Amino acid sequence: MIITNLPIWIVDMAGSAAMIVLSLMCLRLALKLKHLDKSNVIWTYLAWVCYALCLFAFSRGAGHILKHVMVMAGRVNIWEAIRPFSGSINTLSFMVVSSVTLFFHRTWIIYRDIQNDKLALQSLSDELLFFNSHLERLVAERSKEVAVSERKYRRIFEVSKDIILVMGKDGIILELNPEGYAMLGLKRADSLNGKRFKDFFSDEKDWGRIEKMMERNGFVTNVEIELKRSDGARMGSLVSGSLDANQPGQEETIHFLVKDIEQRRMMEKQMAQADKLASIGQLSAGIAHEINNPLGVILGYTQLLLRNEKIETDRYNDLKTIEKHVKNCKSIVEDLLNFARSSKPEIKTTRINEAADDVLNFILHHSKLDGIDIIRNYDEEAPPMLLDEKKIRQVLINLLMNAGHAVGKKGSISLSTEYIRQDNKVAIKVADSGYGIEKNDLTRIFDPFYTTKPTGVGTGLGLSVSYGIVKSHGGEILVESEFGKGTLFTVLLPVVSPETGD
Repeated sequence: MIITNLPIWIVDMAGSAAMIVLSLMCLRLALKLKHLDKSNVIWTYLAWVCYALCLFAFSRGAGHILKHVMVMAGRVNIWEAIRPFSGSINTLSFMVVSSVTLFFHRTWIIYRDIQNDKLALQSLSDELLFFNSHLERLVAERSKEVAVSERKYRRIFEVSKDIILVMGKDGIILELNPEGYAMLGLKRADSLNGKRFKDFFSDEKDWGRIEKMMERNGFVTNVEIELKRSDGARMGSLVSGSLDANQPGQEETIHFLVKDIEQRRMMEKQMAQADKLASIGQLSAGIAHEINNPLGVILGYTQLLLRNEKIETDRYNDLKTIEKHVKNCKSIVEDLLNFARSSKPEIKTTRINEAADDVLNFILHHSKLDGIDIIRNYDEEAPPMLLDEKKIRQVLINLLMNAGHAVGKKGSISLSTEYIRQDNKVAIKVADSGYGIEKNDLTRIFDPFYTTKPTGVGTGLGLSVSYGIVKSHGGEILVESEFGKGTLFTVLLPVVSPETGD
């Protein structure tokens, strides 16, 4: 019986041992795979199945081996006692495998859902990364555009030749561009120190008008005002501004653009002056011709009567009085004609320093200027010029005579020349320390017949004629005066070279 069952016994023993070895190998491989990917539920399930299979292999294989050993040893009764335990372990092993399988089936469903969610999250993450990258690129491009725009507008703020000013609602200046500092006479090193824009207004009513317009409309456009610099000088200005609401929570600000229109005002005044002088010149020419003829007749008959009259008689004195006043009238008429007549200048080479000094010496010899300090300051670099010397001398005589009258018996008169190389002009300056000219009179001093001198002292034509002479030479005549401190007349003449006539 034993010999007959020997092959079966050998196979059973070898198979039991092989089952134990193979189950251990499977468990080792499953544990290795699980270690490589701990998050993979498949490998975890396989490891648990291999644990159960090892338990079953050990129970089953060890039971068979023990059975054959007990049978060969004649201890069948012991095997019969152990056999139920071996069967129970086998059953338990299969229960564990089935339980693990059922558990991991549910786990697998959950794992699959998690994996699907993971894939969805990964896809969403990729999309978010793409959008984030795209957004970062857009932000970078926008930031670059904003930086370029900020540099551009900062450049405009820095180099603008108009005042650009930012003011808070309380009126305090928050920002001021470099030109604003210069035009208002402020130093860049100085802080604004809570300065208010309205402090620079010459007339508080102008500020009140702008404030009302800003409250009503939120902006102002081209409001003409007069600003005062920190040194007290006045400046005609054109103001535009608008309210900036800013972002929520930020303080509202007002942005102003202020243009200096002082030069424009001067040009307008000069144009009005030129039109007025032209009109008066035409009128004066007609009147002068009509008056000149009867004056000539009166003067002629007066001089004829004087020839036959004895000097000692009262009649002779009366005739001399008539002659004197007729000559004065003819002198005024001549000035009127000179003012109105556009005669061709007698151009010749003139050394302006010599001409100016000759006129000054002539005035000193023929006018009572005792007690007055005469200051001469000639620029030796002043070049020879093509001028109507006779008419320029007339201008200088008028200016120096006016200066002498303004100074009176005590003071100083300065006559100077300056070659302005960059403009290719020569400036002739006549300054005095007299009583000056009132501000209201400055705009009228070149009007014909306008004079501040007492009646009978001046005709009011000297500056008008001088103005016309200077203009005919392509030049300018400027005046600066402060009442009670003196006056400065500046005659600017373009340099025309005798060599080229250019």
